[in-house]
This record gives sequence, structure tokens and C-alpha cells, in this order.
Amino acid sequence: MVPRPSVSISLMQPIPEPRNTSLAARASDAVARHPVLTALGVLLVAIAVLIALWDWNWFKGPVERRVQAQTGRAFEIGGDLDVDLGRITTIRADAVSFGNAAWSKDPMMAAADHVELDIETWPFLLRREVRIPEMRLGKPRLRLETGPKGVGNWVFGDSQGRVPEFRKLWVDDGRLRYIDPPGRTDIDIKVASRAAPREDASPPIEVDGGGRWKGNRFTLQGRAESPLELRDKEQPYRINLTAQAGATNAHARGTLLDPLRMRDFDLQLALSGQNLEDLYPLIGIVTPATPPYKLDGRLTRDASTWKYDDFTGVVGDSDLAGSASVDTGGARPYLRANLVSKRLDFDDLAGFVGAAPQADGKEASNAELQALAARQAARTRVLPDTPYELDKLRAMDADVRWKAHRINSPTLPLDDMDAHLKLEGGLLRLDPLNFGVANGDIRSIIRMDAREATIRTNAQITARGLDLAKLLPDAKITKSAIGKVGGDIAIAGSGNSVAKMLGSADGDIALGMGHGQISNLLMELAGIDIAEALKFLVTKDRKVPIRCAFGDFAVKDGVMDARALAFDTSDTIIVGNGTISLRDETLDLRLRPRPKDRSIFTLRSPLLVGGTFKDPSFRPDLARVGLRGAIALALGSIAPPAALLGTIDLGGGEDSGCGGQYAK
Repeated sequence: MVPRPSVSISLMQPIPEPRNTSLAARASDAVARHPVLTALGVLLVAIAVLIALWDWNWFKGPVERRVQAQTGRAFEIGGDLDVDLGRITTIRADAVSFGNAAWSKDPMMAAADHVELDIETWPFLLRREVRIPEMRLGKPRLRLETGPKGVGNWVFGDSQGRVPEFRKLWVDDGRLRYIDPPGRTDIDIKVASRAAPREDASPPIEVDGGGRWKGNRFTLQGRAESPLELRDKEQPYRINLTAQAGATNAHARGTLLDPLRMRDFDLQLALSGQNLEDLYPLIGIVTPATPPYKLDGRLTRDASTWKYDDFTGVVGDSDLAGSASVDTGGARPYLRANLVSKRLDFDDLAGFVGAAPQADGKEASNAELQALAARQAARTRVLPDTPYELDKLRAMDADVRWKAHRINSPTLPLDDMDAHLKLEGGLLRLDPLNFGVANGDIRSIIRMDAREATIRTNAQITARGLDLAKLLPDAKITKSAIGKVGGDIAIAGSGNSVAKMLGSADGDIALGMGHGQISNLLMELAGIDIAEALKFLVTKDRKVPIRCAFGDFAVKDGVMDARALAFDTSDTIIVGNGTISLRDETLDLRLRPRPKDRSIFTLRSPLLVGGTFKDPSFRPDLARVGLRGAIALALGSIAPPAALLGTIDLGGGEDSGCGGQYAK
């Protein structure tokens, strides 16, 4: 019997799958074999789907509350909030606003139509470092202002913790406003980013706007580095800006350190305008009225001291160079300056005495000074009557040295100048105020006390070695004159203008001249010696030795009263008396020529100096001349030759006893 084969089936062995097993079955098998990986994959897919469909606006509330908790200011995202996750996560928000300080009248400090910023994800997740490669702002508006206690609205919240690191900022159609009510300052400017010079640099900004600075309207244009650079208070912030306030123009280019607190500056600053006096309401520096100016120098700041070094330029028709500084740390600003002019136009100093340069079309001037010059020309008086402004004399202190190597003056033989001005608490001293004049010098010490309502002025002036011919350069008849003139002036007066000061002056004035020479024709004409004058006109003039000349005046209430007055030559001595009124600007002098020789055809008589400072007169006493002429006519009716007796001067003038103490 053949054994039959046996077949056994074990229920424990898996049944082979058919070849057409479904994908679902295989997926199920994979899940069964890798449950953890499968679960993670499903989670990631779910997260991706969630992110794609998630409404990020759900986070607006938590973000707003978190910002408010840390800053103490209201924060609102009025539009959509959107996030793109990745190695660089991008956050976008619309209609964003940030609240202002409680004391501000405007509830909003900052706002923007659109804010977009990139954040490096891994540094934030691993080390809590907030790195923002770029932030973009659409139509941002920022309001900076100082409060009642001088604290800015930009000071808020807890300063502890890590500060976000910004690298680039792009501003599109922005606006910045800065308000400082105590400083009467309100600045409103447009801000827009421009292409950066390098790919790794933050884009610079252009600004255009204006407002009021210390109550004065101005405009501002230019370019500056990205506002992000303002965060580092120890790194210079570069600017290139131009500003205009009225007729005053400024161009600043260079760097600032911590600009919001105006700590330190290093700028090249060009200033120009119609009148340096216009700087007072802008920066608090007092200067006299000047013609148009243009200066350029280096502006720096060290603590409370502003320095304007190595500047050069022109003021009116004068060049001006030097260095100046202003210390704002005291009770009043303190100006220190060392100034030099190679060529100084004397007219440009007119503002120091309240006058204006000549308005003849040749001198540099401005509308204000031209109007002042027109008023001066229309006046019947000469001495400046423009009052000094007491508040300005008390507004600052000063220590200024000014040297001029050469002076241009069409009417005065001025050579050079050395002036040292000190001003402290309304007390002004010019010590010295020296001028080189006609190869000699005039040395002065002027003291003006403006601490009370009426300025009290003292002047000590000495003149020595002035060349007689150069003192009268326009008179041909005096060009050959030889001699040295000098004098002393010691006066004191009260008043708030030069005219008032001199019009109330008391003191002494003395002038004198030592040995010299002068035209004999001039002396004969002074005595109306017809015969002698004709002789020199027909033949040749000759020089007459001058023994001396002197004038000694007592000054009381603005009137100079001649105590002694003489001009003594070998030919004639002229003695005089009378008064000169500084108060009324009038002349009333009587000069009596006394010949030392004999001459016929002489009508010698007193010479009368009269009129005003603006329109003086110099004429003979016609009554005396007429009397002498009448005598000649009477003698002529008896016998014609006898008429000569009426015009013969037998001389008799004696030498004066003067010396030459002022000529040295």
C-alpha cells in the first residue's frame, strides 16, 4: 500500500498577500511598522495646514497687552496681523499706533499705516535674542515732545532687558514732529529713505520741512544717516543739512553725538545772512548790527561749550577770521572770541555806535541799515542817537579780542586796530580800544555800565604822534604841513545812545601840537592878509615854522568851553575862545589872528567858526572887516594914498608860551 502524502496547515503562519495589494493597505502596514515617525509626520502636516489656514489676528490682543504692560503706553493693531514663518520670520501689521505720555495733549506718540519686520527665528528660539535684519514702515508718524518737567515723551517703560538689534530701516513717506514748548520750538519735517551706498548699510534718509526754532520760523532740507544710528549714543551720526530762518542761512555737514540731547558736535558749519544781529533770537548770541556776512568754520561741542574754530569769511566789506566759543553752563551765555581782520572797512564798525555804513551804493549793506542810513542823512544832527538795547547788554557775558592789520576809511587816516571787549552782567569795558591813526596812535579805555536803566559811560582817550598832513589829506594847501598832533580826553556821561552820552558829558578835553611847519599862504589867508596872500599865489608859497598849537576845553553838561585856544607860528598867532556844544551839536568859536609882520592890504579881523557839526561855517567877522574898510574909504576921500593906511597892519603879535607835550 502506497502511503498517501499528508498536508498540514499551520494557523500561525501568515498568508501571503496577493500581488495587487492596495496602497491603503501598504500605508497601514507602514504605520504599523513606524508608529512614532508616522505620528510626527502627521503632526507636521497638521501644523502646516494650521499655519496656512490660521488667522494670526487672534494674537493681536495678547501682543497689545504685552506691549502695554512693558511700556505703560497703549498699543493697538487696528488692521490685520500676518506672520510668515521660516528661518527669517516676517511679521506684518497694519494701522499700528502707540500711545503718548499722559501729560501730552495728543494721545498718539507714533503710528504707521503699515509695519513689516523680519526676525531671525533660531537666535530668538534658542537664546531669546531679537535680531531684526530689516524693518519697513509705510507712512509712519512720530511725535517727540518735552513735558512740563523737561522730560521727553520718548522716556517710558522698563529699560531692563535686551534691546532688539535693528540692522536696516526703510521709511516710506514718513513724518516727524518735535515740540519743545518751553523752548518755543515746533519742528515738522517729512522723512523718506533713500538707497543705501552699500548693500550692508542702513538706508539714509532725506528730510524736508521746517517750523519754529525758539519762536523763529525756519525751513530745513538735507540728508542724514538712518535713524537707527541714533540708538548708539557713542557713535557719531552723520548729517548734511541746510536751514534757513528769515535772512539767515546755515549749512551743516559732519557728525553729531547723541543728537536728541545735543551732546557733542563735529560739524563744518557755513553761516550767511544779512545781519549778524539776527543770530540773537536764534542762538542767544548778541552782536551789533552788521552788513551782510558769510562765514564758514568748524562747529564742535564739549559738554556745555560750543566752539566755532578756524572760521573765515567776510562781514560787509571786511574780512574776518578766528575762533569763538560759547559756554552755556553758567547763568548767562559766555562768548569768548579771538578775531583777526587783514583788511577792515571802518564803515562796518558803525553798528557798535548805533550808526549805519554809508549808503552810497559802494558799501555792502542791507535793507535795515539802508533805512537807518537814510534816516541819518535826513537828520540835522551827526551823533548817532540809536539807543542801545539794555536787555541784550545784560543777556550774555563776553571776552572778545579783535585785531585789524589794515583799515580802509575814505575820510579818516586810520592804520590799524586793537580792541579787547569784556562784558559781564551788563558792565562793558573796552580796554584797550586802540587805533593807529596818521602814523600815530589813539589809545582808549571805555567803560559802559548798563546795569541800571540809564547807561553810565566813562572814556579815557589819549592821542599821540598824529601826522598833521595826514589828518587833512584832502586839503591841498595842508599837504606840505609838518607836525605831530596829540591830546587827552577824559569825560563821563549818562545816556543810552552815543548822542545822549556826549550830550550830558562832563570832563576835560585837551589837544596840542609841537613844532612843525605849515603853508604861509594858509596863515595869511586865515588873517585875510591880501598882500601877503597875493605874493605867495603869484610867486611861490613857502613853509612857515609852527611853534605850537593847543586847545584846552572844560566840558560841562555836554558843552566844551575853551579855557585856552591858540595856533602860534613865526608869522601869525591865532588865539580864540568860545564853546562847542556836544548836546546841541553847534559851534561857536571866535579866532583872532594877530600878525607878527607888517603888511598892507590886510583886513585882519576875528574868524568866526559857527554852524552845526553837520553844516559848519568858517568866516571872518564881517562887522570888523567892514569897519576897517570904512576907515580906508574915509582916508581915500581925503587923499587916495591915505587909503592904504586903513589896511596896514603893524604886526605886534607875540609868541605864545605853549609847549609840545601832546606831540610825542
